[in-house]
Formats: sequence, structure tokens, C-alpha cells
Amino acid sequence: MDMYIRIKRSSHFIQCKQTDTILKIKQKLQELIDQPVTNQRLILYSTKEVLEDSKTLADQKVENNAVVALTLRKDDNEFEEVNIEQPNDFSSSRDADAGNW
Repeated sequence: MDMYIRIKRSSHFIQCKQTDTILKIKQKLQELIDQPVTNQRLILYSTKEVLEDSKTLADQKVENNAVVALTLRKDDNEFEEVNIEQPNDFSSSRDADAGNW
């Protein structure tokens, strides 16, 4: 069954299957962002876990419409830090409207 994951950094939606490996996802991204798979690291936002190339999306409990952060290798051979935060005013403005928006 087809599903989508949201890639944060490049604002891409990737069509994939639960049986796709992370390496396959990185190969799809390579075509979009012109970065070799060895320079990419994918992190599942909900758990903050680095996704392993040899495992499938199902193995790592990545679900449809999951948010995945993409970080790239820097010149010093380390990966960028990932810091995805939900704006503080988002939940408070929604609460003030009693969720009616």
C-alpha cells in the first residue's frame, strides 16, 4: 500500500511503501536534492531516532504522513544538528479558539 512521508528541510513529500528501505528513500531524495545518500541522514521526528539504511519503513514504525527530518553531512564529516520545534503560539491559539479553526 502506498503512503507518503514528509521530509523536513526540503519540504518534499515522498511516495513510498512500508516495505521500502531507508536507503531507497535516500535514493529518491538524491534525485530531488542532488546530495549523495552517504551525505544524508533521516531522523523520525516523533521518536528522534536516526533511521537505518538497511531497515524498512515498517521495521522502524514509520507511518503514513510521518515527518522525517533530513540532515546533511558538513565539511567536518559530522552531520548537522536537527532542531524541529512546534511554534509555541500554535497550540495556545488553537486552545483559545476551542479548537474551532
